[in-house]
Amino acid sequence: MSNIMYNQMWRQTQEALNSLLDKESQKRAEPPRSEVFIFQMLATFYIKYVQIFRNLEDAYDQMVHPQKRTLIRKVLDGVMGRILELKNEMVELELGEFHYFDNILQDLKLTPQQLDIPIPKYFLKEKVEVIKEREKILAQILVDSGVGRPEVEKSPARTMPLEEAVKAIQTAERARQGRLRALFMKHIFLQEFKAVQSRILGERVADVGAAALRIQKVWRGFRQCKRTKLEREEEMVFLGMHPPQLLDEVSDAMIQAQKVTCLRSAVQSKHENNYRQALVTIKDELKLTEGPDIKENLQDQIRRWFIECRNLTGNFPEYPEAEEGGSAVIFSNKTPQQVIEDIIANQEEEEKNKKKNKTQEKKAKKKELKKGKKEKDKEEEEAWKMSPSVFLPAIEEGNSVYKDFWKNKDESWNFAQDYDPELIKEEKRKELESEIRVQVDELMRQELKNLKLAVNREKELPAKGKKKKGGKNKKKGKKGRKGRKEKDRDLTADRTIESLYKELVEEGLLVQARKVSLSDYIGSAEVHEKAPLVRSLLLAGPSGVGKKMLVHAICNETGANLFNLSADNIAGKYPGKSGLQMMLHLVLKVARQLQPSVVWIGDTEKTFYRKVPSTERMIEPKRLKKHLPKILKLLKPNDRILIVGTTRRPFDAELQALCRVYQKIILVPRPDYASRYVLWRQVIQRFGGVITNTLNISCLAKISDGFTQGHVVQAVRSVLTDRRVRRQPRKPLVAVEFVAALSSQSPVYQEEEDSFKNWYAKTPLGKKRTLALQGGNADKAKDKGKKGKKGKKERKKK
Repeated sequence: MSNIMYNQMWRQTQEALNSLLDKESQKRAEPPRSEVFIFQMLATFYIKYVQIFRNLEDAYDQMVHPQKRTLIRKVLDGVMGRILELKNEMVELELGEFHYFDNILQDLKLTPQQLDIPIPKYFLKEKVEVIKEREKILAQILVDSGVGRPEVEKSPARTMPLEEAVKAIQTAERARQGRLRALFMKHIFLQEFKAVQSRILGERVADVGAAALRIQKVWRGFRQCKRTKLEREEEMVFLGMHPPQLLDEVSDAMIQAQKVTCLRSAVQSKHENNYRQALVTIKDELKLTEGPDIKENLQDQIRRWFIECRNLTGNFPEYPEAEEGGSAVIFSNKTPQQVIEDIIANQEEEEKNKKKNKTQEKKAKKKELKKGKKEKDKEEEEAWKMSPSVFLPAIEEGNSVYKDFWKNKDESWNFAQDYDPELIKEEKRKELESEIRVQVDELMRQELKNLKLAVNREKELPAKGKKKKGGKNKKKGKKGRKGRKEKDRDLTADRTIESLYKELVEEGLLVQARKVSLSDYIGSAEVHEKAPLVRSLLLAGPSGVGKKMLVHAICNETGANLFNLSADNIAGKYPGKSGLQMMLHLVLKVARQLQPSVVWIGDTEKTFYRKVPSTERMIEPKRLKKHLPKILKLLKPNDRILIVGTTRRPFDAELQALCRVYQKIILVPRPDYASRYVLWRQVIQRFGGVITNTLNISCLAKISDGFTQGHVVQAVRSVLTDRRVRRQPRKPLVAVEFVAALSSQSPVYQEEEDSFKNWYAKTPLGKKRTLALQGGNADKAKDKGKKGKKGKKERKKK
């Protein structure tokens, strides 16, 4: 039943993707309108792609058919890339990192939670064994080297003298006897008190009816108060003001769903292994049964091409080299008759082109002068255009494969959703044909050479002379590359990755990331989406907003290694220029071999100090300043390495050098009212607190304006001690308890927050935004600045 459900989800998602691709192609063809319309269009596409991404990720995680999962994975990667492209388009259009989709979400009838981008589960599932093994090795290295957390040493058992032992036993026994004596005296006092009370009551005449009435009155009042309280709570739950009581409890259905998920993952791995084995066995079977026939057909096809070319042109054709693709270049998707027609058409075109070339050269000169003027005018009048997408072709290809093969495919025979052998045969026939074609090309290339020697021996002589020239050029090229090889040489070629890994751990440069997930970061959701997007990222904000927590969360969610290159951490390690070069070489080599990796530079303003304070000159904080831009250039597009910097005082750094290294700068603000409300609620519950009607969370959210997430966590931790958590049933939590703990901390004042905003306004993206808000254009401002500089230089010369 679950397979049918997820197949239906995949079908609906593919239909939505198909309609979205059609709409996007239509919008690209339409003339551009205002910036508001363009942003709404991009935001709508972004939201719909996010919905498609969420559905495809669920389908890929839950389906068990290996070939379907391969296609879904291809489309899923393309959709992820398209989301990033649209995000970049919106950033360039609005000149800001944060966007608001409230109106569009309302029109599409979606909630903000449906806009969250989940971390794909296959990020960790596909390499869970590697991550576990790496964590074991890292923990063992930390224990052996003593770099990890120091363990509490147990005090050795000491022998007590006989006199001290007797004295301790006597003290304990006397205390026990004292407690028993006090308990005995208490019983005597209570008996005497009861006797006195019974004498007083015995003198009075007991009214049984009045006593019963009084008892009934108290009991009925208590029962009615309890019933009224329950009815009020049910009403609040019905209105949606309070969550239901069993909201946090795990139901039986959830437990059963977890069991089914584990079973499904086992079936997925089993089907995947069967599919991998079938790829080998089916190919071997095809090689034995169909291989000889394929080889004969290819040879006959190529021989016919030889003869037809000889008859039509009078010469044998030139056989394509292996680097060009061999005979596949000629016969790709073409019959032999079509190849012959192409040869005739090429000869006719060559004759026509010779006549046209002369007339075109004269016209080209006249057009160049006109084009130069038109291009200048067009550059000024050019409106906004969406940049071409790299991922749309992959999405369209996957969509077409789905429509052509899977959409109307009858799978009634495949109830277990195992691999389809016919589809494997079609794929392996193409692979087998390409492998056999390489062998056939070698044979037919020699056969063509023999034919040319037999028919026309004189035409082979000039070809031999050309090879000598190529050989000389190759030698010259080799000489020019010696300098590069010396620069790019591996400084640790004789060492294993394990030894380099161990050295970095012992030096404290490769550290263990904390077990933190992005869902634990309570606050603005946009930060989650931007963190892993670019090669270098700067998180700036006041202390306590969660910058370091985000770094650890990125590593934990993606299974990445964490390298700590903070100025304080590398102080005194690998001294000198050669030592610094070796350190960076070790970090980059291990980071590439064990991808993905995160290089973290904490307090990165120290690396880019304008003026180094006298107290920090000994640690040489600016060691990496010149080398960080070089590291960015060394990172290739396929390297999954992210450089993340965190700073709480960015205004102390040199802005140009800082912006040269960090491509993306995100200002992490202090939480707003809504974030503080959720923060207080979740942090209190995380530390064992119980939310009741006596605890006013709204009041705490209002009075904590100006405080960061770290301040709230510290206040909750100081209040919710073990003793206070145990006393909650008798004494519920009250907001006043947290106020005292919060007031002892220093908040983020408005002046500090304004300094962060003013600093961000000086960054490249901040400058563009201020110019756009003032009605100017960033590009025009740059041009004016360049013209002004040129004018000053000319005046000086005069």
